[in-house]
Amino acid sequence: METTQGHDRVSAADFIRGFASWRLQSARRPVVVTHHGKDAHVLISLDDYRRMGGAGDSAPTAGRLQDSQILLLESVRDGLILIDRDRRIAAVNPAAADLLDAAATSLVGQSLATALPAIETSLIFHHILRMIDHRERFSGDLPSLLRPGQWLHADLVPLPVGGAIILRDVSEAIAALEASDARTAALRALDADGSIGHACISLREAVEYANDGLMAMLGVGGEAIRRVKFSALLAIARRAPFGEALEEVLRSGRTARIESDLVARDGTAKPVTLSIAERRNAYFSDGAVVLVTPRALPNAAG
Repeated sequence: METTQGHDRVSAADFIRGFASWRLQSARRPVVVTHHGKDAHVLISLDDYRRMGGAGDSAPTAGRLQDSQILLLESVRDGLILIDRDRRIAAVNPAAADLLDAAATSLVGQSLATALPAIETSLIFHHILRMIDHRERFSGDLPSLLRPGQWLHADLVPLPVGGAIILRDVSEAIAALEASDARTAALRALDADGSIGHACISLREAVEYANDGLMAMLGVGGEAIRRVKFSALLAIARRAPFGEALEEVLRSGRTARIESDLVARDGTAKPVTLSIAERRNAYFSDGAVVLVTPRALPNAAG
């Protein structure tokens, strides 16, 4: 018998005579069986064979893969509806059953139009027909056929059985975009007015953006105040109240409105009202937006 660092080597004749012993030996490390002095076969344990990808006495690889795919589809958060070429529901995952507000067992076998009565009048129906007839894919956002105000992202994937409809609730994302568009439109309206200034400031009060209205009040260009602390643009006596109001806005998330005095480049103090609101992304605060509105002084008593 020859022994190397990784395995034992034995001739075929010796292997046959001492099979029981070599079988036990292969449980610890591979045994190479030679024929006429040349390596011909390797005896390894069943565990090693399985780790190398062999099926052994376990279920066939195809069966395990199919089981894994089923478990994966049942666990994903997107709704999945499989339809056949006659537009009947062949399978649904739990997320799709929740979207349709029906038990999966009751949906299987139904026509798609029965499960979603409004689908035949929806724009997506045309794409479903093209998916089945011409194997075309589709991806897009659409108003939900299920609940008022809901938006769904739909992916259509052609399959041998017919096709898959993958649905994801994107109502929050659409609402965020609409809110962002509304805020952008409001700021554009303020800029069009011209008499109202606004600035975006960081958590440390640094000016990140100032509109033309605010720069006109100050009598400076944008680069002159970029990264300057907003409180430095105010009269000295007004700086502490602004800092306190900003801290409260960032702490509570509520808006604040205070009276203040803006100091222009020529040194004159202009009475203004400051409205402060937090800027916040999906995870943390980005700072604040400050609206600056000129404040008229009361007329002196005659």
